[in-house]
Amino acid sequence: MERYIAKFMRYLEIEKDYSKHTILNYRLDLDDFRKFLGEAAIEKVDYLILRKYLAHLKEKKLGAKTMSRHLSTLRSFFKFLIREGYLKTNPILTLSSPKLEKHLPRFLTEEEVSRLIEASLPKDEQGLRDRAILETFYSCGIRISELVGLNIDDVDFIGGVIKVRGKGKKERISPIGDKAIGAIRAYLDKRKRQSGVIFLNKRGTRISARGVRNIFSKYMRISQIKQGASPHTLRHSFATHLLNRGADLRTVQELLGHANLATTQIYTHLTTEKLKSVYDKAHPRA
Repeated sequence: MERYIAKFMRYLEIEKDYSKHTILNYRLDLDDFRKFLGEAAIEKVDYLILRKYLAHLKEKKLGAKTMSRHLSTLRSFFKFLIREGYLKTNPILTLSSPKLEKHLPRFLTEEEVSRLIEASLPKDEQGLRDRAILETFYSCGIRISELVGLNIDDVDFIGGVIKVRGKGKKERISPIGDKAIGAIRAYLDKRKRQSGVIFLNKRGTRISARGVRNIFSKYMRISQIKQGASPHTLRHSFATHLLNRGADLRTVQELLGHANLATTQIYTHLTTEKLKSVYDKAHPRA
């Protein structure tokens, strides 16, 4: 089975152009399956063996989301083996994934976002950087990995757009607001170190995702917003606020860089509450 895994890894790297992090996750999942099979050949894997593997994952007390990821890895693996002619039948076709609980993403209100951003005082270089990070996060709704990967050349200061490198090395163009543009300009004008990277840490190198999380947590404490949140909460807030103000779902999908509209539809559950609230206040017989 090891040689099949090696071929599959090359396929993910060369043909699919997946990131190293994604490929590593595939590798770990397949290594777990290989250990479960022991000496059994991949050609002997059938529905019953896969059901036993599912039970094996449950015994490890893995969450439904993690188990679904393992099965998704196997689906991609077996599909590859069929396509390349290594297997004649796909044993995983009739196996169902465990049902996932749908958790609505947390988001901040518009007033809370304002408090959070205003908590960063742009007096020195660090304060200016922190304000620029928070403004950019909320203005563009980008992922934390996309934010830390931004370079100065990615920003069109005149056109008001940025180039974002998203999941699977896909690039997209995202609008960026005047306040975020102004915050980035103010930070770069004050910055002492020369670099093509936008957001730097104290050592003068590209800030890490962990560094950004620490910044976010700091200003959450200062602004006294009590609910648990992470930098990704600003991405959720971005999407929710756009939909609340009338943006259509397709546009929000493009802005978030979602491959499927279904991923974006989770936010409609949040905006439904807003619609119900307005209805209850406005309709004479609500």
